[in-house]
Amino acid sequence: MRILITTDLYTTNTNGVVTSVKNLMEELTKKGHEVRVLTVSEKLKSHKDDNIYYIKSVPLGAIYPDVRMPISFHRHRFIRELIAWKPDLIHSQCEFFSYQFAGFISHKTGAPIVHTYHTLYEQYVTYIFPSQRIGAFFVGKLSKYRLRKADAVVAPTQKVESVLRNYGLRNPIHVVPSGIALEQHKERISEEERKARRRALGIPEDHTVLLNLGRLGTEKNLTELLELFAVALSHKRTLTLLLVGDGPARKDLEELAQKLAIADRVIFTGMVAPEEVHKYYQLGDIFVSASTSETQGLTYIEAAANGLPLLCRRDPCLDGVLVEGQNGYEYEADQEFCDLLDTILQTPGWCHAAGVESAKIAENFDKGNFAAKIEDIYETVTQ
Repeated sequence: MRILITTDLYTTNTNGVVTSVKNLMEELTKKGHEVRVLTVSEKLKSHKDDNIYYIKSVPLGAIYPDVRMPISFHRHRFIRELIAWKPDLIHSQCEFFSYQFAGFISHKTGAPIVHTYHTLYEQYVTYIFPSQRIGAFFVGKLSKYRLRKADAVVAPTQKVESVLRNYGLRNPIHVVPSGIALEQHKERISEEERKARRRALGIPEDHTVLLNLGRLGTEKNLTELLELFAVALSHKRTLTLLLVGDGPARKDLEELAQKLAIADRVIFTGMVAPEEVHKYYQLGDIFVSASTSETQGLTYIEAAANGLPLLCRRDPCLDGVLVEGQNGYEYEADQEFCDLLDTILQTPGWCHAAGVESAKIAENFDKGNFAAKIEDIYETVTQ
């Protein structure tokens, strides 16, 4: 089958959409499909890299980091080339710029469109709209309008399916959790390397490390995490919070850490290389998150694959990833976070046993299983 994947994002290494697209392309290619990707260039110049087509663009960083807008559309030679290629199916990954390419090529070739809805934009509207309510209304209307002609929609979780149905979407929706490449996350660093890396970061040897990995954005609710950590520190001083990643909220978070008088216990690593990600996960003892903006929670799955127990704010995206009491706990109230953390720290051996259970659960999210389920959807829309 000739499959065209369209996406606004492909080059950034810290985005769940990019991870999902690259894993899908790799697995579909292994299955014998011919796959091409049409995306937005990271510069003011179109270029092609093997089967990846990049359309020239300009940055829109004021709206959202890493987002760029193409400045050439239907008449571009790459679009003509892909129309001549005649894809059997188009799998769109973003609702905005590249979706226009998907729609145009579909119109010209008759190829059906499968669309994956990766992002709950309601959590991001404050970047553009002063009112969350107005922004959420706009997002719902736009999403319904954009996807009206999609032959099938993929939702990474039941949470996303529910949101789309509330928007009024009537398209067939298939819930398929995005897969991850488990190979890297199965590699374990030695205890000697773990201790050396923690020392290099200034983490005392007797500290329990609470770790969060991902983009430092306001939608990740890291302000709450810092505030909860400050309360936890008042009960137990041998704690360190390790924040791995970077983003627009970093400066505000660093200032908040100073204000809360916990700056000496909070470590910001900044961006880390993709090949180092699993090593940073393994520097932690417990993965913590206060986010409710996740659609699929890839970092939760990665943390589990690296053998970490989870302590996260309750959210439907954790269904199937966190099994209460076995590999983690979900909290709703601030005091509940502190109580659960105390329970974990006062239960000898629990973290190790929960970490083993986490690694077992993560096996369910292997990218090969993900691609097989997506392939089944392709079959239904091309028959």
